[in-house]
Amino acid sequence: MTEFSFNQTGKSNAEVKIILASGSNFRSGKFISEDEVAALKNAAKKQNFEGKNGTFAEINNGKKQIILAGIGNKSTSLSQQILGGKIYKKICNSTNAAIYIPTDKKNQLSLTETACNIALGIELGGYRFDKYFTKKSADSYPKLEKIDFYGEEKIDESKYPAYQALASSVRYARDLCNEPANNLTPEIYADDIERLDYLNIDITVLEEDKIHDLGMDMLLSVAQGSVNAPRVAVLQWKGNKDSKEFDIGLVGKGVTFDSGGISLKPSANMGDMKGDMTGSAVVVASIKAAALQKLPLNIVGVVGLVENMPSGSATRPGDVVKSMSGQTVEVVNTDAEGRLVLGDCLWYIQEKFGVKRIIDIATLTGSTMMTFGFEYAGLFSNDDKLSADLLKAGEQTGEKLWRLPINADYDKMIDSDIADIKNCGPRLAGGITAACFLQRFIQDGTKWAHLDIAGVDRDEKGHPLTPKGATAFGVRVLNQFLRHMK
Repeated sequence: MTEFSFNQTGKSNAEVKIILASGSNFRSGKFISEDEVAALKNAAKKQNFEGKNGTFAEINNGKKQIILAGIGNKSTSLSQQILGGKIYKKICNSTNAAIYIPTDKKNQLSLTETACNIALGIELGGYRFDKYFTKKSADSYPKLEKIDFYGEEKIDESKYPAYQALASSVRYARDLCNEPANNLTPEIYADDIERLDYLNIDITVLEEDKIHDLGMDMLLSVAQGSVNAPRVAVLQWKGNKDSKEFDIGLVGKGVTFDSGGISLKPSANMGDMKGDMTGSAVVVASIKAAALQKLPLNIVGVVGLVENMPSGSATRPGDVVKSMSGQTVEVVNTDAEGRLVLGDCLWYIQEKFGVKRIIDIATLTGSTMMTFGFEYAGLFSNDDKLSADLLKAGEQTGEKLWRLPINADYDKMIDSDIADIKNCGPRLAGGITAACFLQRFIQDGTKWAHLDIAGVDRDEKGHPLTPKGATAFGVRVLNQFLRHMK
């Protein structure tokens, strides 16, 4: 990660210098010389720079690069972070850079907030997954090592660690999701999670025998076709020592590779199914962020880690399995496996920890992706306030959610002729009936929300805050929700 320093003063000697501005006029203090100010004003005029958010004017003669970066008149935390991601693209081939933030009455956020948001955007936009390259030249890697922030007013640098914690956690989740499935089996994944105990997170990993003893046969039915044994990882962050109750539970789907099982997926793009564990990565990373930020909450997370493979021992379409809740499930489609994993984990977190407020997150259905494409995640909930708080957090972070209905008419679609439930309804409304399936494992009095992040878990084009590949969608929205949870 890039090193940031704050409250630098005087003239900068950095390779690249950036000045934030909300209009064509700008102030620079002693950050650059008078001659450089004149040259930059001339460049701004020629390049029609008006200070709109995300626009730039610059001088670049090979020896000197000075950039005006438009922050706009009414910037938000999100727009500033996006600006940071765009700035990264401008400076990534330099070893060091400096950013000057003038006091601006048009900016609704403090100078400290602006500096932290720009830095966060740089960290998120600068993510890369280069682990498996062996022949890339040194010149093809980013060179950026250090960024100095200069402020017209004092920057409270004590605020930045909370932003840095979020950046670190998002990058960690992206690393997990980008890993190939042969290097992130359930066992390897669980071992990686256990390393987070250095943050005073209490971590327990349930192995196959214990999972069987608990009666989590839905989860086991998904895993039984694979040579890689399942795991369930339980993470507890106890930030409120005055309470023994958990404020919230998080549950994530961790299918480390999803072939579809006997209901085999088409081969095209099946390699992307290494990311079917994104929901679990978001849960783990969200608890990591809470620990790093020392949030005064008690949070428990449960992630079910399995591999869904076809073999002679795999679950067959038409099989009936028993859930931890005691309900029986007809498995009509082995590619509707994530809900089986989540159902047992949802029941376990309620029975074991008495949690009365739960959010689960999963790359669950292609149906939701067909509804929203790559723009929104589906939100389903039995509680209006929980739903509203998540929607607000989504707007603030740019990880956009849209609430979809669940009701008795949809729920009837997953009634089975030979068991209590079938794991898949008709083709239409597939995302909704999947949510209805999960709701059957929510106990009376428990407030619950389900986030279906299929479609937003990867970005094939790349954007300022989400380079091409895994996005870790959900970490930022959950962190925003948790930091303001009441």
